[in-house]
Amino acid sequence: MENFMFYLQQGFFHVLDWKAYDHILFLVALVAIYTFSDWMRIFLLVSLFTIGHTLTLLLSAYNVIQIKANYVEFLIPATIFITALFNIFTAGKASKKNKIGMNVLFAFFFGLIHGLGFAGYFRMIVAANEDKLLPLLEFALGIEGAQILVVLIILILAFAFQTVFRFSKRDWVLVISSLIIGIVIPMLIQNKFW
Repeated sequence: MENFMFYLQQGFFHVLDWKAYDHILFLVALVAIYTFSDWMRIFLLVSLFTIGHTLTLLLSAYNVIQIKANYVEFLIPATIFITALFNIFTAGKASKKNKIGMNVLFAFFFGLIHGLGFAGYFRMIVAANEDKLLPLLEFALGIEGAQILVVLIILILAFAFQTVFRFSKRDWVLVISSLIIGIVIPMLIQNKFW
């Protein structure tokens, strides 16, 4: 039980680490276009992101894949940038069916990339002789719980801005996505690998 709580907390606080806020930025960009009524779609997206993240951690933990850290440190903000830019170009234009299709792709594929960012740390916290599968699942459960908390906060803020402050949904998406892009561009410049 002690190990379960350790890995669960590691996963939970991996998402909520304010020094590594890229995970939160991606979640904000991913769900900015949704409201509480879309909770099933949101849960699907968050779960797909966790599955992608976990799959990459699993492959990395067993040394199946290894990618240089400087590539990963550039690709993570690139995924956030692409998601926010997609929101800007499609705000108020595309149907939810089209957006959910692209966001499913973003959630899973970008989850694979984000998982690479934590692979080295995960290998360090799991003992060399320890089975890696159970700790990884416990870690993934912590990630999923933290992501649901972050998404809940995002949806509450979206609801408040759209009802209390009378932002249109389109304006909300444009403002949030633009802010995210403004935060991510310096990250891309700082982490360029060429």
